[in-house]
Amino acid sequence: MGGIAHSIVPGARLVRGYAEGMLKDVKPSDFGRLARGVQSNHPAWVYGHLSVYPDRIAEMIGRKDLARPDERYSRLFANKTESVDDPSGTIYPPMKEITDRFFTLTDAVMAAVAETTDEVMLRAITGDSMAERLPTVGSRVAFLLQGHPMSHLGQVSAWRRFMGLGPVF
Repeated sequence: MGGIAHSIVPGARLVRGYAEGMLKDVKPSDFGRLARGVQSNHPAWVYGHLSVYPDRIAEMIGRKDLARPDERYSRLFANKTESVDDPSGTIYPPMKEITDRFFTLTDAVMAAVAETTDEVMLRAITGDSMAERLPTVGSRVAFLLQGHPMSHLGQVSAWRRFMGLGPVF
């Protein structure tokens, strides 16, 4: 594992473990339900949204072969889409499909990141709204595997409390 990857992958593994823990006691029938008494993202939206980003990471590190783009996921879970209450389970894919996609793609991209050279990680990213704040492939990958998921998993943590599930850890 390269120097920069060595700084990213261990934290990404912790985040992945946290994501797995957040699913403890979550019923598939509640997975797409908004929390009682508050407008917040539900787990179906969070995990679906997070499952879109491994494709972007794969492309950034030159491993487009790992990408598994899915138009339905892009449409339902793109940035700025709304988390909609799904009491009948007909708006979002089933819990197992979403979580399998998230974990499978995340695991594949983490393994690829572990083998990514510092030369690739230090490449500049230009031409988008995040380039000034996350200017290199490595800084962007670190954010997408750590900071971004943790912000959304915090929403799942709050959702759990509102749904009466309590803390995981």
